[in-house]
Amino acid sequence: MKAAKRFDIHIYKLSNGIHDYTFEIGNEFFDMFDGDLLSEGKLAAAVTLNKSDSMIQVNYKIDGTVVLSCDRSLDLFDFPVNTEHNIIYKYGDEEKELSEDVFVIDKNTQVLNVANILFEFIGLQIPMKKLHPRYEDEEMDTEEGQMVYSSALEKDIEQEEDTTDPRWAALKNLKK
Repeated sequence: MKAAKRFDIHIYKLSNGIHDYTFEIGNEFFDMFDGDLLSEGKLAAAVTLNKSDSMIQVNYKIDGTVVLSCDRSLDLFDFPVNTEHNIIYKYGDEEKELSEDVFVIDKNTQVLNVANILFEFIGLQIPMKKLHPRYEDEEMDTEEGQMVYSSALEKDIEQEEDTTDPRWAALKNLKK
């Protein structure tokens, strides 16, 4: 895909040392990926690559906004994204993921495409509960985890606490 090639870094041409790249991320970028999570946004990614003989250390800085749909009202709103991640690519015989931030790439790898990793880093910034900014004050008023409604079960529990089992009453008398 032509759009994905814009996110290629030709590492075989690079000398050892630090190399800087910038990528503009817009709606065309999000069209490359399937899914409803993200489809619009305007971001800039600064990628700093430090190449050595045994590995490549890459720092990703992403800054901008994405358009999200509010879970409560379905209104669209701009959500700010500002994140930074470090990834290490080590040279090896076969490609594999050692941990979430350490990958092994083939010694003969010529191109490193950063589109997927940028999309993942942006996706990680999206909150589980997407609320339009006008609802944030309402969320702050209620404590996290607080029940908003009362159920019959809660009333039953309160009644049980008020009535003491006679066996426990006998044990309480022993304390005196």
